[in-house]
Amino acid sequence: MNTVTQHSNRLNIIAVSALLFGNITIASLAIAGISIASFSANAANSKVQSLPLSAERIGRQLQHYQVQGAGPFTAAAGQQLWQREMDGRSCTSCHTAKVTNMGMHQKTRKAIDPMAPSITIDRLTDSAKIEKWFTRNCHWTFKRDCTPQEKGDALLWLSQQ
Repeated sequence: MNTVTQHSNRLNIIAVSALLFGNITIASLAIAGISIASFSANAANSKVQSLPLSAERIGRQLQHYQVQGAGPFTAAAGQQLWQREMDGRSCTSCHTAKVTNMGMHQKTRKAIDPMAPSITIDRLTDSAKIEKWFTRNCHWTFKRDCTPQEKGDALLWLSQQ
């Protein structure tokens, strides 16, 4: 690998890390001349295809929410949403407050694998599944759709678990 490619890969990794773990928006990355859409699997992480949680995939989902007017996202707001109660229900009702633990559906009593992607390998890897479960669970818990802001905050927080 030549020096220019190594430097580019390092910048891309720094940009993705800043996006996921800081309060950096897609717009601020664009101003800096870094486009999340231009990340290749090799640029973000040479093992991205084997990782259960890819910064590139999460970045794309967060970018989708930003296009809808959301952001900047914060993990603290995501955790607050996770714990917010409405009519005796919260995300913790089924998924537990500690997302590294097994959960249980309140109606069916079916076991739910831990939400933490560090424990459950396929968590947060499919955009369609993310949207499906946000829709279903927001309606069950809050009796409404979650906003793009809420989804982005929750996704950011969960991605760090």
